[in-house]
Amino acid sequence: MNKPIPQQMLAVSVQQPGKNSVLVWQSQPIPELMTGQLLIQVAACGINRADLMQRQGLYPPPPGDSDILGLEVAGIVVAVADARLEAWLGRQVFGLVNGGGYAEYVVMPEAHAMLVPTGWSMVQAAATAETFLTAYQLLFTEGQAQPGQRVLIHAGASGVGTSAIQLAKAKGLHSAVTVGSADKAEACLKLGAEYAINYRQQQFSDALKQFWPEGFNLILDPVAGPYINQDVALLAQDGKIIIYAMMGGRTVPEFELVPLFRKRGQLWCSTLRNRDLAYKGKLTADFIHDFAADMARGKVTPVIQQQFAASDVEQAHQLLASNQTIGKLVLTF
Repeated sequence: MNKPIPQQMLAVSVQQPGKNSVLVWQSQPIPELMTGQLLIQVAACGINRADLMQRQGLYPPPPGDSDILGLEVAGIVVAVADARLEAWLGRQVFGLVNGGGYAEYVVMPEAHAMLVPTGWSMVQAAATAETFLTAYQLLFTEGQAQPGQRVLIHAGASGVGTSAIQLAKAKGLHSAVTVGSADKAEACLKLGAEYAINYRQQQFSDALKQFWPEGFNLILDPVAGPYINQDVALLAQDGKIIIYAMMGGRTVPEFELVPLFRKRGQLWCSTLRNRDLAYKGKLTADFIHDFAADMARGKVTPVIQQQFAASDVEQAHQLLASNQTIGKLVLTF
C-alpha cells in the first residue's frame, strides 16, 4: 500500500530566467502520479549543465515535462500509480526523471527506475543516470563503438566525460581526452584514458595526431564551435563525430566539408532529454544489462567532486559554472 503522502512539498523555482536568474525554494503541490509512474521521495539529485542552461532560458523543458530543474534523482519509492507496480514500494531507486528533481518528491516512469546497487550511497546513485546514460548512448547506441577502436572524449573531466572513459575502458575501447588543467588530466588517466592533452597549453589536434596518427573512430564533442574543424582533421576513415552540447558556440567558423567527404565521415547531433519514454526505457534496460555487474564490482562508478545540502543549490551552480569541477556535483535532501 502507498504510505500517507503530504499534499505539498518544497521545490526549487527559477525566478527571472536569464543571466540574472534566482533560485528560490517554494511550496508546491506534490506531483500527481500518472499511469506507469512511481513517486520518489528524493534523497539526492544530480546537478547537470542542462540545469544551468534551463535557468538561463536557453534549454526549456520539452512539452509536458516539469519546469522544475533536475533530470536525475535517487530516493525511495513511496507511492505507485497502480497495483501492478506495488513491488517497487519501499525500494531504493535511481534514474532519469522528466524534470522535477530539485524537489522533495518527484515522479519517475517505471521504465527509468534502476535499483541502487548494493553498497552504493544515494549520492552515488543520484550522480549516475544522466551522465552514464548519455555516455552509453553516445558510445554504443549512436556511436556503435567496437572493442579496439579509438575514441576521443572532449571535456574528459566532466560528468559525461568521466563516465565515458570508464565505459570505454570496460568494453575494450582506447580513449584519449582533452581537458583544461593538469589535475583534470591526471584524474582522466587514473580512470583509464590512455592520453590526456591540456588544450590550454597546446593545439590539441597536433598533439593527438602525433599520439594516434591513425585518427579516431569516434569523437564525442560537447564543445562544438571552433572544435569541429579540428575534429574532422582527427577523424579516422569512416569515423563519426557526435556533438552533444555547444559550450564553445552555436556556429562553426569556415567549416570545410571536403575533408569530411574524403573520410566518409559522419557528423551527428545528439540529445537525450527530448527522447520519448520508450527510447529512454530501452536505453536504461540496455545500460543495466551491459554494466550492472561492473557497477556492483565498483568497476564503473560516478566521480563525485562535492555534495551540497539542497539549500546550497546556488553555491553548487556557481561551482559548476566555474568549470573547475572533476565529475559530478550532487544535492542532498
